[in-house]
Amino acid sequence: MDWIREIAQFVGMSRLELGFWSFPILLGLIFLRAPIGLAMFLCGVVGWVFAMNGNAVPIMAKLKSETYTTFSSYSLTIIPMFLLMGQFATLSGMSSALFKAAESCLGHRKGGVAMASVGACAGFGAICGSSLATAATMGRVALPELKKHGYSGGFSTATLAAGGTLGILIPPSVILVIYAIITEQNIAKLFLAAFVPGILAALGYVITISIYVRLYPGSAGTRPPVPMAERWKALGETWPVLVIFSLVVGGIYAGWFTPTEGAAVGAAGTGIVALVGGNLSWRLLGEALIGTAKTTAMIFFIVLGASLYNSFLALSGAPQFLADFVLSQEFSPFFVLSIILLFYLVFGCIMDSLSMILLTVPIFFPVISGLDFGLSPEHVAIWFGILVLIVVEVGLITPPVGMNLFIINAMDRETPMTETYKAVMFFIGSDIVRVVLLVAFPAITLFLIPT
Repeated sequence: MDWIREIAQFVGMSRLELGFWSFPILLGLIFLRAPIGLAMFLCGVVGWVFAMNGNAVPIMAKLKSETYTTFSSYSLTIIPMFLLMGQFATLSGMSSALFKAAESCLGHRKGGVAMASVGACAGFGAICGSSLATAATMGRVALPELKKHGYSGGFSTATLAAGGTLGILIPPSVILVIYAIITEQNIAKLFLAAFVPGILAALGYVITISIYVRLYPGSAGTRPPVPMAERWKALGETWPVLVIFSLVVGGIYAGWFTPTEGAAVGAAGTGIVALVGGNLSWRLLGEALIGTAKTTAMIFFIVLGASLYNSFLALSGAPQFLADFVLSQEFSPFFVLSIILLFYLVFGCIMDSLSMILLTVPIFFPVISGLDFGLSPEHVAIWFGILVLIVVEVGLITPPVGMNLFIINAMDRETPMTETYKAVMFFIGSDIVRVVLLVAFPAITLFLIPT
């Protein structure tokens, strides 16, 4: 191990310098297509060794303890439960029922089928918790109908990509669970705070569609109205979604069970609906369990890598130095918040939302916590979490590397990606307006939170 000490001595950086240099190195690894979990893991381990002047013993001991303490956390068990809930929801046919109900009520209006797609995405997001899963599932259901009724390819794919982002914001949300764990906040309160911004997002997208089809009349066709009896029938078929959502979210707020128990109840409920509906065979059950296990393993490895990297940053003192520097400059709190949100908007174009949250929240949260917004510390943490979630969500549909855009375009090879890019800019504009409103008026996010 002498060669490691020699390299560390040759580098000759202080711990603080190591902390600041680690971030561009981490980004370089990501740009070279290294898995984000592995990149953070390597930066954390190597950073620890260099910070200890080449002594690898402390990081080896930490690896043993950190792995156990991270994966034995009771709070993390909520993640596979919500993921399994999403898998069962996809199999159960709920997505089709939601879209048919929304289409029967709105489809005859100008841009109505696109509005129905957004409404169905919002409903499915309430029982899924994943943006990518919502976009992929609703894309399979709604894209053929949009094409059938004369909607242009770029407008159709952009609508579904934007609607898919509602899967992150509308509770339950896996990303909000991760944020709550990192910042030690109440998961139920974060879910409650996300309701109004989630509704605003859906309404904003509907308004955007209404504006778009008036600016580009040829981008959307029409369909005949559905008789009222058929509308009520279609709405009645969405009862499993309403029951499961009410049971899970309502049960959490009523104190019947914890968020983790609520996730288990939701997974069991969606599984029963899929089974009763004849959509769950032994083969599909195995695929759902394996899919959940793979996604959970991926998330947990990213969590472990982020935990090691953030522990190295804490050792280097970089986050605290940054917080002290910002506070000493006496910048306006809203100016600092705006810069941070702009950072998320830019880097959200090239990184996935989970990685962004795990990588940056431990750095930026101490900065935000030290600023005076005229709110309690808990309210600041919840408000900031919702803002970060929304801005990261925008990155999922922002060119050039918006993940939702690629998922939807993969289902429609005939539509050039440039057409999707052009149409999605209208939805991004809606998101920016919503962020400005939530920054200017924190009460929109916080008025449901009990004091």
